[in-house]
Amino acid sequence: MWGVWVVGSEFRFSRRSLIAALALLGPELAGCSSSTLSDSWSFASLLSGSTVAGNANASAPGLSLPANFECPSVQVRNGAATLAANANPTEPTAMNLKYQVTINTTARECRMGPGNTVSLKIGMQGRVILGPEGGNTTSIDVPLRFAVVEETIDSKVIATKLDRFPVTIPPNDGNVLFSHVSEGLDFPMPKGGYADNYIIYIGFDPAGLEPERKKPAPRPKRPAKPNRPTG
Repeated sequence: MWGVWVVGSEFRFSRRSLIAALALLGPELAGCSSSTLSDSWSFASLLSGSTVAGNANASAPGLSLPANFECPSVQVRNGAATLAANANPTEPTAMNLKYQVTINTTARECRMGPGNTVSLKIGMQGRVILGPEGGNTTSIDVPLRFAVVEETIDSKVIATKLDRFPVTIPPNDGNVLFSHVSEGLDFPMPKGGYADNYIIYIGFDPAGLEPERKKPAPRPKRPAKPNRPTG
């Protein structure tokens, strides 16, 4: 649900601690300057680390995108570009920061799918930096939300997808670059083939780390009361 992704007070609270933590981690960050977000990277370059430009539109065998169709650009959702965790969430400080995860670069590819649908492949590179309390961290679960939104007078969510995946932290490495590619986010071809108002949003969704709530079991039906004889 789109409203769930509008980050809640807990996430905003952890981001405030991140501002202080950045000052503490400044020298480490300076040594690994992140790349600017880019939609022009091909997936081969995204996964290899090179910066070769690629075509965002591709044609599947027997299917082709309309000539006037342009694959929507990727934007990081406002307020969802960083994921942080503290050893003491109730009183987060720079000294009890466990880790921070950021989005560095993106890539996307559109293909024509069956039933007049557009099939998306979205890739991203991110970085994990461990804080003072993250020395024993060996793996981090990353909840990443993707959404195709039609931005007009009123924003309309066309399709959304949540990926949750682990990032392994090697021993004695507090600065890890990782990649993730998501598939299966499809949406109907816009009328006339135009997608000028469409945007692909990407961002961290902390709610995705919460365990799914089990639906309560249905109450057993009471047996019907026998009809009383009349007369």
